[in-house]
Amino acid sequence: MVGLVGRDAEVADLTALVDDLHDQGGARGDARLVLGQAGIGKSSVLQAAASYGRDRGLMVLAVAGIESEAAMPYAGLQQLLSPLLEHAESLPTGQRRALLTAFELEEGPAPQPFLVSLASLGLLTEAAAERPVLIIVDDAHWLDQPSHDALAFIARRLEREPILLLAAIRSGHDGPLLASGTPTVELLGLADDDARTMLEQHAADLDGADRTRILAEACGNPLALVELPIAWRAHGGSDTAVPLTARLERAFAARLTDLPPQTRAAALVAAVNDEGDLAEIIAAAEVLIGHPVGVDALEAAAAAGLLSYDHTRVRFRHPLVRSGVLAAEPMSRRHEAHAATAAALIDQPYRQTWHRAQAIVGIDDDVADALEGNHVIALRRGSVTSAIWALERAAQLTSGSALRGRRLLMAAEHAFGLGRADLVDRLVTAAEREELTALDIDRLEWLREIFNDGVPGDAHRVRELSDIAWRTVQAGDLDLALNLLLGAALRCWWADAGSAARASVATTAERIAGTQSADFELDPRYLAAIAVAEPVACAPRVCQLLNRVVLETVTDPDALRLYAMAAHAVGQAVHAVDFGGRAEAKLREQGRLGLLSHVLTMQILDRLELGDWEKATACVEEGKQVAADSGQPIWNTGTLALSAILAAAKGQNDEALELAARAEQLANGRRLNDLLACVQLARGYAMVATGRYAEGFTELRRVFDSTHTSFHLTERYHGIAQLAEAAAHTGQQQEATQILDALERETTGNPASVLRVQLAYARAVLAEDAQSEAAFSEALSQDLVRWPWPKARLELAYGSWLRRQRRVMESRQHLRSAETTFRLIGAQTWAEQAAIELRAAGDRSSASGPTARELLSAQELQIARLAAEGLSNREIGERLFLSPRTVGSHLYRIFPKLGIASRSQLSVRLDLA
Repeated sequence: MVGLVGRDAEVADLTALVDDLHDQGGARGDARLVLGQAGIGKSSVLQAAASYGRDRGLMVLAVAGIESEAAMPYAGLQQLLSPLLEHAESLPTGQRRALLTAFELEEGPAPQPFLVSLASLGLLTEAAAERPVLIIVDDAHWLDQPSHDALAFIARRLEREPILLLAAIRSGHDGPLLASGTPTVELLGLADDDARTMLEQHAADLDGADRTRILAEACGNPLALVELPIAWRAHGGSDTAVPLTARLERAFAARLTDLPPQTRAAALVAAVNDEGDLAEIIAAAEVLIGHPVGVDALEAAAAAGLLSYDHTRVRFRHPLVRSGVLAAEPMSRRHEAHAATAAALIDQPYRQTWHRAQAIVGIDDDVADALEGNHVIALRRGSVTSAIWALERAAQLTSGSALRGRRLLMAAEHAFGLGRADLVDRLVTAAEREELTALDIDRLEWLREIFNDGVPGDAHRVRELSDIAWRTVQAGDLDLALNLLLGAALRCWWADAGSAARASVATTAERIAGTQSADFELDPRYLAAIAVAEPVACAPRVCQLLNRVVLETVTDPDALRLYAMAAHAVGQAVHAVDFGGRAEAKLREQGRLGLLSHVLTMQILDRLELGDWEKATACVEEGKQVAADSGQPIWNTGTLALSAILAAAKGQNDEALELAARAEQLANGRRLNDLLACVQLARGYAMVATGRYAEGFTELRRVFDSTHTSFHLTERYHGIAQLAEAAAHTGQQQEATQILDALERETTGNPASVLRVQLAYARAVLAEDAQSEAAFSEALSQDLVRWPWPKARLELAYGSWLRRQRRVMESRQHLRSAETTFRLIGAQTWAEQAAIELRAAGDRSSASGPTARELLSAQELQIARLAAEGLSNREIGERLFLSPRTVGSHLYRIFPKLGIASRSQLSVRLDLA
């Protein structure tokens, strides 16, 4: 590491990671972010690690960010992966198409960012199978956004890959890599002795007083220790009131003063150029100066230590040189440089338009139109952030107020797709100052609604949105009308808006349906709106319509998501998981992680209800990872509350109560009845699962009290069985019966399966002894093939009743069946209750060994089941957004945990045979 003064410890840390990767044969990968201020030595440390990696035989791939918004989407990722692209044919078809389309090497539909990221990881892992890979990313904070997102995705998945990622990020910049949780190494100023050593190398001719002052000003910054002496000699000091970074920029800019005009022009166009292409820079310099310019125009800048160049590229010595060159010129001259660059990019319309947009102040409708065209190109390459920038800048250059507003609203819609509430709010606020068309005013209302921070149950706003939806459909925009109506319905779902507001949504939906063709009633947006707004009153109609939808014929994942939403809202759990599961599969195929996180969360409670606890747990765990990958909040209030219910059902009492308390704190301020109901359900489940029946009854009773903040029209269905069980153990059968009688009267004719299954259980456990057997027989006669948990609970309750009636032999059959089912679905607390009853019934048979659900994590269970179904490592990786090598690594650890030696034994061990 010759020439790096005072960085032995930091370089040793990074080279140790290289050694680990090399010496362990790539058993596991890692990532580090090197942080520090400008000039602190981040690039030098990365270069030292890269050199060491090459010496150790690693494949080194490198890329550096450039401070420019003009960079094409995925420009950085393409530069990084260019040595590997010849192997793209080895990727799965969907991933390969996404990657090559993003790089404009093939034509195709707009690629989903996460398919591009997964394809990138696939290329890297394929290369790493031959020899370990070292990825060097300098100035990562200036990468184009899609490339930065992809590298963050990769960094989170290196634990079992023979890949080391090292990235440098300037202090004060954030971004996906920093948010990924990757460990950091912070570079501080050099120690005093090291700073003196470095200064002696570059300022031996200065006297002691000057060197002492430079040491004080440099604060251990290596670049300052090199550059300030040069400025000192030229100007006799520097302005200490100016921040160090600005002084360094000035120091570099000062060297331009004595350079020839053509050199200054060439340096300026190089500074505004986003790719460092030598031919482009020379061509633009000729336009800027007005006469021919040769490559020798750069010689003086190179001699001054500002930049270097070869036959194809121009590189500034340091990013502060680039910013210093720009700062040294007036704005008018920078505009001229952008215009000259645009003139040199005749064959690159995307970049040409960007530079034209930076070359003007004021209105220019031609450039604005071109920028709107650019946003389409950005979307085609998978960069929504670039599309938003193009539309916002287009709006700034647009003369017409209505068109300006429309472009801002278009940008806001894309920002909504990213989940960026802050950006949506800023763009909508700007758009509402314009003279919008009637439809755009309605569109603005929808955009304001989707991230609203008002009161969800605001009845006035619900009715207002319903009126706007009707007005919008009359204006001919059905899609916008249904979006508005669903927004109104969701306000009713999250918090009680009152019966009149709910009815206004349903009535408007029916009015809209009356203007459409007969098959409109199967439109998923219509179904979701009426189900979410009126989940009790509209339940019979929603259930009837859902029964008409042929699951296998629906291919649009968003339609499937909305059908699942409607089914969940009214309490049709089987429909909800069937539609949700198919939506999940389609979203995985398409790499649409943003919606995938919503679909995973929406399935948790219905999977729990049906007894698919393995999948419910996987939805929680994967939902966190997917939310992180898609830039959404990992633990939103809804996920917290649902996770609390799941933990409570498993008997994880402390965890359930802690999650419930956090969810309640977040939901209480806005009186979100839906989430507060889930909080009470979690507490009630936790108490009942651990035998604290009196407390459980108190918690659950609130969910059925229409005057309580935790009351919710259909979430209460999920507490019926628990309420009845708690009442049966505490002598409060009469009160529970009164509550359930009122509920049955309210829901007469409602076929919702959750309601019917739960009520059947409740009637059985609350019945007097004389009616108990008939009630249990009736409950067990239901079709419970898809309901193993409710069936097992019925068997446990029935078996316990039979034992108390001294019908011991009869009780054992039901208790054994219940215990087996509980263990199979992972309901260990309930299995232990069944085992206790069995022992009380004289059955001394020991329980079987631990099940796969007890031995494996949620992700390991997913992988094991997919492998048991015959999927290859590659196919499993495509489904779960993992590399084939990672899948293989998981299976390597799964086999000994399950006591098996091959894939062929998985189905038996997982009880799939």
